[in-house]
Amino acid sequence: MSLFPDPQNSLSFPLPLAEKYRPRTIDAFIGLEKQRKVLSAFAKRPVSCAWLLIGGSGLGKTTMARALAEELQADMHFIPSQQCNAETVQNTWRLCWNIPLFGPSGWHVVIVDEADQCSNAAQLSLLSKLDSTSPAPSTIWVFTANACDRLEQRFLSRCRILEFSSYGLRSELASFLAQVWKAETGADGKIDFERIAKDSANNVRDALNTLEVELLAA
Repeated sequence: MSLFPDPQNSLSFPLPLAEKYRPRTIDAFIGLEKQRKVLSAFAKRPVSCAWLLIGGSGLGKTTMARALAEELQADMHFIPSQQCNAETVQNTWRLCWNIPLFGPSGWHVVIVDEADQCSNAAQLSLLSKLDSTSPAPSTIWVFTANACDRLEQRFLSRCRILEFSSYGLRSELASFLAQVWKAETGADGKIDFERIAKDSANNVRDALNTLEVELLAA
């Protein structure tokens, strides 16, 4: 799977590099070999359950969750951290009892972004949905979090936990940045892609933002 956007499907206006080169499929991610393997296998035999994708910012947790929903051809419901309250959780849960409007597979995927920042009431509401004796049918919950210290042990015990790490990513990220540079300019770059990867602490989004500044200066 190509890491780069299809020029025939490009929009007529420019996108930030972090969005333009955002992976749309699970196997398009750089690094994250274990995470790709686990979620690709799950996508082939999905079951109703809850996942917790945990790790530092910029590692692709939310993007991976979206890619999983797309791979499942599911109806995706997204709850950002600022809106993760008991009322939103309840309303989203109700939607999952309906036949999916857009996903032909019949699945619902609920992505709760930065679940570690949600209110206590929202966390209790989520627990009640995960513990329900009559859970929403064909529904997969995917929570992302930077850390788990604010999440109750009861909540963690109901999730399949998949950790995201930037360990060993630097060389792959540097190579990816070089490919993006060539795709954008048509020439090999004369900048230190390894340094950009290192200075970004292997945060792909931050590295692409830095590369965008270098492209403007070129």
